[in-house]
Amino acid sequence: MTETLSGRHIEIAWPDLGITVTAELDDRNPALADALWEALPYQSLQGHALVAGSHLYHVAPIHSLLHLPASHRIADRREAPDGTVFCSALQHLGIKYGTLTEPMPASPVGRVRPEDMPALTEAGTAVWDAVYSTKKPILVDVRRAGLGGGHRIPRLTAADADADRLLHDVHTETERIWLTEPPELAELHRGWIPSGAGSYETVLPTLLFVNGETRPLGYATYGGLVRAVVGGMPLDSLRQMARLQAGVPAEFLGYCGLEKLWAFTQRFLACLDRLDRDDFQAVVSQMALYINCLGGWNLHLFPWDAGDHLRRLHSAEAGQGS
Repeated sequence: MTETLSGRHIEIAWPDLGITVTAELDDRNPALADALWEALPYQSLQGHALVAGSHLYHVAPIHSLLHLPASHRIADRREAPDGTVFCSALQHLGIKYGTLTEPMPASPVGRVRPEDMPALTEAGTAVWDAVYSTKKPILVDVRRAGLGGGHRIPRLTAADADADRLLHDVHTETERIWLTEPPELAELHRGWIPSGAGSYETVLPTLLFVNGETRPLGYATYGGLVRAVVGGMPLDSLRQMARLQAGVPAEFLGYCGLEKLWAFTQRFLACLDRLDRDDFQAVVSQMALYINCLGGWNLHLFPWDAGDHLRRLHSAEAGQGS
């Protein structure tokens, strides 16, 4: 195995399924491919697209994915060949294994070899079943081909003492929940909500709102702050945006049961005025990874099959109901 860009191969394995596929990284997005290659090996909770079609994705423990520029973009990922591997600014490693319905640009970094496509499709179907109904976590192991697996969460540092202690605690909590369901989310999905959130003792609306707040908090708020600081936004503006965007959703999520997230957010806001650009970037990057991890678990635990009786109408059927 050579280590030239176009000759680097990775194995993507799902040990619980007994399935491994091999993908070759290519030259289309060298910065993204380099970041992925240097982060290997790692493990993560395997997820599946819920609205876009036949697409696997998981949170990758790679801070730089939040801001690295893509030198090549596919205008519509629906047109990408099956087996295409993508890296995204949502901190995801994704793989298209069949028909997609969502038209969006995407950044390819490689492709699963053709002879592994039946195995990839089998894995996709099994992961969909796990996410949608059985709720059995399926872990993915991403490694350099021919080498052993492993796992680590990168820990960032800060010059400010309070910020560095916060980074240590966020990193420790991220490690604790990366491959094991977060206790607070598990309890929430079992209906244990100490605050009493959920009108008339309902649980599903609270689960829905937790999912609806967690994903944009990680993807848009903290991911956006990372991209803003890397892009040169003035520090005073960064601080103002952090105060405007991070506090309210985190406080609500704390009320719903994600008390650690709210505590971390309060500590971040308390030291915000002392942070220089490097410390600010470190804290928002570590927080983004933590919250994206929470978001991945929430998507896995959510009872999607509660709406199994609802199925998309086709045009003829829709016309009959008008």
